[in-house]
This record gives sequence, structure tokens and C-alpha cells, in this order.
Amino acid sequence: MASSSSISNSSENNNLRIIVERNPSEARLSELKIKCWPKWGCSPGKYQLKFDAEETCYLLKGKVKAYPKGSSEFVEFGAGDLVIIPKGISCTWDVSLAVDKYYKFESSSSTTAS
Repeated sequence: MASSSSISNSSENNNLRIIVERNPSEARLSELKIKCWPKWGCSPGKYQLKFDAEETCYLLKGKVKAYPKGSSEFVEFGAGDLVIIPKGISCTWDVSLAVDKYYKFESSSSTTAS
């Protein structure tokens, strides 16, 4: 019989998972209107990030290992990947190749005045 090991060491982040869709089709990208989204980029380095809203992004260039806070595991993604980062997650991005991406934040109930 297996014993329960370290199941609850990061319980608050267990349901927050970064989802990576590898090489989505042109039809999918077009449906999301990716090319209308703002662009963002960064150079190689380590970045501490906290997501206050869900972000969907499409990487044109780059390579990233994202380490969720409280976990020793990482999610790797790069050029050509569509990535969904859940609201509420804190993670460290270890960027090995400069990133250039389109991104969109879900504005669920927050409205900002222009």
C-alpha cells in the first residue's frame, strides 16, 4: 500500500495550472484574433510574476521555464506555443531566449476608465 507523501505542500496552487497548446492551427489563432492583441517582450533573465487576471499569450519568439511558487516542477514553453496562465498564480519565469509575444488579459468584472 502506498503512503501519502507530500500531497499538501502547495495546496493553494494545486488547481492553478499553466496550460500550453503546442503549435495551434492558423484557424485557431485567427479565431482568437491574436494579431489584434498587444505585444510584449523581454530579454533573457529571471522574472518574478504574479498574475491578477488570466493571461492568454502566443509566443512568436523565445523560450521560458515557468516555476510556480511553492513547486519544484516547471512548465516549459516557447515560440509557436499558445499559453494560458491562470488568475492568481505566482511564478518565476526563467527566460533563456528573448521573448516576443502577443498577449491578452481576461477582464472578467474589472472595468478601467480610459
